[in-house]
Amino acid sequence: MFPLGTTLLPGAVLPLQVFEPRYRQMIQDILRDDVNPPEFGVTMIERGNEVGGGDKRATIGTIARIIDMQVTPDGRYVLAAVGTERIRVNSWLPDDPYPLADLDLWPDENDSNVALAEIEALHRRVRELNEIVRSLGEITPPPDAEIGIDPRIAVYHLGSLSPLGAADRHRLLAAPGLTERIEVLTEVLDDAAAVLEFRSP
Repeated sequence: MFPLGTTLLPGAVLPLQVFEPRYRQMIQDILRDDVNPPEFGVTMIERGNEVGGGDKRATIGTIARIIDMQVTPDGRYVLAAVGTERIRVNSWLPDDPYPLADLDLWPDENDSNVALAEIEALHRRVRELNEIVRSLGEITPPPDAEIGIDPRIAVYHLGSLSPLGAADRHRLLAAPGLTERIEVLTEVLDDAAAVLEFRSP
């Protein structure tokens, strides 16, 4: 497990520099496994720091699969991982030498039908908000960034493309199913719009 100060959503790419000895050991152990794909779990740190331990960790997270990796001359790992499946942590195990957990995969609890028009409307909203963010001189995902065809992945993609913080993304991840996730995304986009309106000249 790799607790971080961010939320990784399924379908999103996570760039990561691994420099702590315990996490370098974790990556080495993952790469020694010739049977399973190179994966680790990511959960958000609710309180505390990424470095040194002693943090309070969320119990909902995402499996991250390594898709690219380089090793620097000083032994750091610079990697990219993509979020695949949602997980729920049943219990945290002793950090020996790095964080470990007993967990289960957590698929959506319902399989709601969502109209394509609803996803398209959310996508337009995300583009509009990002345009405002760009007008304030900040970097955003490109306007032509694509989202998945499957509504479940599309909503996660929209959450990753939106100008949201880690806590709001975690609310998306923690929504039991697609219908609830769309409700949460609509709400947090409303909140983001209000903040941006306040910031705009």
